[in-house]
Amino acid sequence: MATPLRTLLIVLGDQLAPEHPVLATLDPAQDALWMAEVTGESTHVPSHRARTALFLAAMRHFAERRRAAGLTVHYRRLGSTDRPADLGGALEYDLAHLQPQRLCVLQPGERRVQRDLENAAARHGLRLEIREDPHFIDTPEAFGRWAGSRRELRLEHYYRKLRREHDVLMDGEAPAGGAWNFDASNRGSFGRQGPGLIPEPLGFAPDAITREAIDDVRTHLPDLPGELEDFDWPVTPEQAQAALEDFIRNRLPAFGTWQDAMWTDSPWLYHARISAALNLHLLDPRAAIREAEAAWHDGHAPIEAVEGFIRQILGWREYVRGLYFHFGDDWHAWNALDAREPLPRLYWDADTEMTCLAQAVGQTLRLGYAHHIQRLMVAGLFAQLLGVEPRAIHAWYLGIYVDAVEWVELPNVLGMSQYADGGRMASKPYVATGRYIQRMSNYCRHCRFDPGEAIGERACPFTTLYWDFLDRHRERFARHPRTALQWKHVERMDPERLQQIHDRAGELRRRLREGDRL
Repeated sequence: MATPLRTLLIVLGDQLAPEHPVLATLDPAQDALWMAEVTGESTHVPSHRARTALFLAAMRHFAERRRAAGLTVHYRRLGSTDRPADLGGALEYDLAHLQPQRLCVLQPGERRVQRDLENAAARHGLRLEIREDPHFIDTPEAFGRWAGSRRELRLEHYYRKLRREHDVLMDGEAPAGGAWNFDASNRGSFGRQGPGLIPEPLGFAPDAITREAIDDVRTHLPDLPGELEDFDWPVTPEQAQAALEDFIRNRLPAFGTWQDAMWTDSPWLYHARISAALNLHLLDPRAAIREAEAAWHDGHAPIEAVEGFIRQILGWREYVRGLYFHFGDDWHAWNALDAREPLPRLYWDADTEMTCLAQAVGQTLRLGYAHHIQRLMVAGLFAQLLGVEPRAIHAWYLGIYVDAVEWVELPNVLGMSQYADGGRMASKPYVATGRYIQRMSNYCRHCRFDPGEAIGERACPFTTLYWDFLDRHRERFARHPRTALQWKHVERMDPERLQQIHDRAGELRRRLREGDRL
């Protein structure tokens, strides 16, 4: 007689830590793992092919290792015909014959997924046990206590708190290097000479498991956006560690200065390329922080670069996760600026005469990747100035980037990029004319539009829409302490010129709504 199944551990595609905390508690004789590839996770928002292939390849490597360690893994592969296409339905189907006594999972990174799993468990009379995920440095509960004590929530205050608590870049009670923040030193642009020769980041040729995952995506999800030809992401903990070490050795020293810079046909520049490995838990954030800090102590990298890198992990990454769980489902409802425009077609085909968007969106469709300034101040900025409906731009970001999981994507997009949260995450909207892109890149040199012009046929759409944005939201921001100076320029503008800008902005919106090439 078969031994009854005691514990069934659900392992999600973004919870693939080699030291998964529940694994050590499992007894191979009476416990098992459950993993599932379902088409619904790639179609509820259109997922980039490389994103889906990355999740599948990493999951399959994880499952093979667990089996080699003697554990039973109930694994539902893409293309199986004996289960529903959604995660909750697949779990419910398998619970009917597995009949575990207990069902547990680490805290899911998306509330939709958690609800689906809980509902599937409840239909079989089970309570889903949700364990805290120790991959993260802070917990949602601890963040909630901190947030409850603050009049306003700001990254800088939270970041300093974590620096002190975990003794990261500290010199006793003072910040290492004499300052908490070296942002002012980390905004360099390349100038006319360009970035020069930069070591290419370490890539990983797909092995047999990964090639099979890529083939399965092509076969079973042929309508997904994006390309797979350049797929070389890390899909195992060893590869993730190698990617980190390659970054520390070859690009971290100059990362700080050039982290915001952009250049045509140069997707990687000095960036680490480890965000996907972190978000799938192939790489421990503590290891990344520890190795970066060691690089400073060893004299290999300057404090400005090391602090800028650590801020992304200990600061932003933990902060946005805290915000995601703190505000919960409210994120999906917020639309503080009453944005109603549809997402333009160019976000799906990169077919535009605006060089900056052609570059940022084009490389995104090819690689599933763009660095933070391309996401925030090119793709995100255009959507905000245009007035794209927040749920539409959220769905694009969630599906199109290989490192996207909702806990990290949603607050960044709706809060930092679109200001749809009304300032809960960022104190002001991040808006600028095309001059910002001109300063930080060489995109404008190859563009027919002039970033200094707001009206006329050569007017940069970013610049036109910027002034239109400022005037449309004048009442909200004209007296805001951090934006008043920006809005004073609108008040001094000639009314006739302002009307021409509005007319031009209206024409841009009409053309984009109708699917015209811009």
